[in-house]
Amino acid sequence: MLLYYITDRTQLGDDETTRRQRLLQRIEEAARAGVDYIQLRERDLPTRELHKLAAEAVATVRATGSKTRLLVNSRIDVALAAGTDGVHLRSDDVRSSEARSVWAKATKHTDCVIVQSCHTLMEVLNAEAHGADFVVFGPIFGKQGSETPATGVEALARITGRGGPADPKVEAGQSLRMPVLALGGVTVEHVSACLQAGAAGIAGIRLFQQGAVKETVNRLRSL
Repeated sequence: MLLYYITDRTQLGDDETTRRQRLLQRIEEAARAGVDYIQLRERDLPTRELHKLAAEAVATVRATGSKTRLLVNSRIDVALAAGTDGVHLRSDDVRSSEARSVWAKATKHTDCVIVQSCHTLMEVLNAEAHGADFVVFGPIFGKQGSETPATGVEALARITGRGGPADPKVEAGQSLRMPVLALGGVTVEHVSACLQAGAAGIAGIRLFQQGAVKETVNRLRSL
């Protein structure tokens, strides 16, 4: 099971200095606990500040000696400059193939992780067709503070099964080669249902950012 921590420093304090300190501490704890991927999602930061935070996060993860891989949200330029392991693309960002091409031109290799957020079957299929390593699909159980309706585990099952009566453009029974991670209101209690629906892992903010992350990871790994 892949574990994917999405950061949100605004939940970690009232002032910016405290937020950043606590976020880097949480990133270190997550890496030491064995989280597979960390997405630095701090979308409100200006480029210079995001680059500084990303570079500090890279150094923090590397210092743990873990295999955790750090990604930056959307900003390929920042990801490259900070030396992260890849980038997380929104559904309306450039295609995964274009992002990998930019990465290859800048680094002379394609050894990077490209992840994409998806909300529909067609977005998932397009992400796979353009070479994304995996996608994050949701919101399975809704999104706090958003009117976006929950997709439910039934939609997740259709996505991972790739087709069915509700998706006539896709041949029923085709297997999805690319991993799909479940996102959106997922708690420890929900994880088994997501895995049974075909999810290859779990993504979340509060799941990993609240409470003891090591305890959370241990509980998830035991499922």
